[in-house]
Amino acid sequence: MRESPALVESRRFGVRNIPLLRPLGWLARGWRDLMRCPLPGLLHGLALAAVGAALIALAHDRFWLLSGAFTGFLLVAPVLATGLYAISRALERGERADLSVAVAAWRPEGRLVVFGVLLAFAGTGWVMTSASLITGFAPVPVRTPLDFIRVVVLNDHSHLFEIWLAMGALLAAPVFASSVVALPLLLDREIGVLAAVLTSWRVVQAHPLPEAREVRDL
Repeated sequence: MRESPALVESRRFGVRNIPLLRPLGWLARGWRDLMRCPLPGLLHGLALAAVGAALIALAHDRFWLLSGAFTGFLLVAPVLATGLYAISRALERGERADLSVAVAAWRPEGRLVVFGVLLAFAGTGWVMTSASLITGFAPVPVRTPLDFIRVVVLNDHSHLFEIWLAMGALLAAPVFASSVVALPLLLDREIGVLAAVLTSWRVVQAHPLPEAREVRDL
């Protein structure tokens, strides 16, 4: 049976061995890059905080929507950090690293934009699923964070919270596996979106424990 062109393209890239504690080293290097070039990282953080504040303002009285929006926000977070990947790459190469480098990272033939749109669809799907689950199965309306804790999290007569967590994990796991390597690869190499996703899956399948630790560290 003939293999797909994307799979063939993906296999052009080898998968290095990743020790179990390597994600801790990645965090340390990220902190070092932030100290060397703080402005882009601080602006990214400010922008994400502003989005979080906007979510609270828009859905403060509809916590069934707010909970899905905040957890779904994590699904699109990897693509939002693309500019920081570009900053780290420039620092490693000894090149100029400033805000213009982060902005320019979004120009490689629109591939990153395509991937970002796909992640946005995944995030929107989770928000809708979360909202439908909470509103459809919660015994009383959930409008505030206290309602969510009392009615969903601490309800001894319902498994709604466990089901909500399981459904979130079911969606988040393949999204993480698809993006953990794909985004830096799209930034650094000439490769199609599907081939980058397949490469990311190969890395996760070869190193499930270090990648699971990376999720925990995040």
